[in-house]
Amino acid sequence: MKLFIGLGNPGSEYAGNRHNVGFMAVDRIAAAHGFGPWKKKFQGLAADGEIAGEKVLLLKPQTYMNESGRSVGEAARFLKIEEADIVVFYDEIDLAPGKLKVKTGGGNAGHNGLRSMSAHIGNEYVRVRIGVGHPGVKELVARWVLSDFAKADAAWLDPLLDSMAKSAGRLAKGDQARFMTDVAKLAGGAEEPGAKREPDTTVAAGRPARAADQPANEPRSQPRAAHPAGERANKRQSALAENLKKWLAGRKGGEE
Repeated sequence: MKLFIGLGNPGSEYAGNRHNVGFMAVDRIAAAHGFGPWKKKFQGLAADGEIAGEKVLLLKPQTYMNESGRSVGEAARFLKIEEADIVVFYDEIDLAPGKLKVKTGGGNAGHNGLRSMSAHIGNEYVRVRIGVGHPGVKELVARWVLSDFAKADAAWLDPLLDSMAKSAGRLAKGDQARFMTDVAKLAGGAEEPGAKREPDTTVAAGRPARAADQPANEPRSQPRAAHPAGERANKRQSALAENLKKWLAGRKGGEE
């Protein structure tokens, strides 16, 4: 059995916050795969069902973000679920909006929800990091993540959440790389054929993966195609040089 965790804060006042994108992700998965109704369980809201033939429990801890581990730990112990079968969806300020990374284990990067989970279940669970961007100043981070997504964010957020939900079967099977590939294709950021895959895979919604690594307002450092006029000029110069070489060779032969 797999345990999919969405991190967030309970209550309607937090529903649209960037910090609640984990809740949004598991809500979208539940809807896409016909899960049963959410029920109060394990100090959270739980819904169970199947994805790609695998039994999955979706859990939204209702303990507030800083105590998420209490809910997750209770569920994991009761269901006897190993760390490797636990997948957590959460907001990541160190990723640009629309970017996604998946990895197993690693640091918590100051995220209180992860810190609480690691304290209760260990550290080697699967992390689906959903980029929400950084306000630019450390002092504004708390206000930023506890603010709602802007209306314009729906352009990348909805396709990304839908793609994650449709590709969730790959996570249920433990195939993180294929999950990322499927999300990339569905979200409009298909990977280039033959591209080398790193263990910590990245995709950005709505854009090719390489283009997503560049700020939207900065020019791309791609080689420009040669201008036709420039090509003609180069050909003329080459022809003149060749004719001059032949003429000089002829004169030299005549003087000997």
